[in-house]
Amino acid sequence: MIQVDDVHVGFDGNEILHGISFAVEPGRVAGYIGPNGAGKTTTMRLLTGTLAPDSGRVVVGGVDVAKDAVGAKRRFGFVPEHGHLYESFSPEEYLRFIGRMHGLGEKPLAERAGAMLSFWGLEANALQPMASFSKGMKQKVLISAALLHDPPVLLLDEPLSGLDAYAVLQVRALLRALARQGTTVFYSSHLLDAVEKVADQVILIRDGAILADGSPAQILEAAGEGSLEGAFSRLTSAADAEAEAEALIASAFGRAESI
Repeated sequence: MIQVDDVHVGFDGNEILHGISFAVEPGRVAGYIGPNGAGKTTTMRLLTGTLAPDSGRVVVGGVDVAKDAVGAKRRFGFVPEHGHLYESFSPEEYLRFIGRMHGLGEKPLAERAGAMLSFWGLEANALQPMASFSKGMKQKVLISAALLHDPPVLLLDEPLSGLDAYAVLQVRALLRALARQGTTVFYSSHLLDAVEKVADQVILIRDGAILADGSPAQILEAAGEGSLEGAFSRLTSAADAEAEAEALIASAFGRAESI
């Protein structure tokens, strides 16, 4: 599970996170959404142990991250927004490298790597250097590497980046299947529709504070809206995007909306 208790983080005298608290239980897919600058990246750094809180506690997979970052890393898999691969490696070489770092034996490592490459349709590319791969192909390898050691917690930062339509469906199905098996999934994104289609818990952050935390149905009811997009706009007091777009066209091009 994931537990964040009254966490404060500041930089250069400016507080970025204002005592945020939330929990994600095993078997849940939690969507973490908010506008740019809301605090999503800072939260992910806390969960992955690359940033320590000024106060409060962060627990991932039963391990206090600030006290035992190495132990926590054994308990989670992480797909970063801007992942970097050893591009001279083939997918098979890279997954073997990652698996050995996690202490996997050669037989289970080979079986898992083979199964994952087959899932993505990358068997024919298994021995090719990844320097020539598309962004989507590299993203599939990154997701595979995060899952290789069968972690109880999966942390995802914009995991659909570069993926084609079918691969997006595969990721959604995979996350649901992992959750059914008891994995805790934490999915940070600014893509509201992507989160809405897979999450059974939604955590909304704005300006370093948690505005809402509940099931999608609870969020919609609290906001009095019929979609997560509408709830997001209402709860974050976001401007009316349609009205802003019409105003831009009118002022920049002198055109009013036509019917």
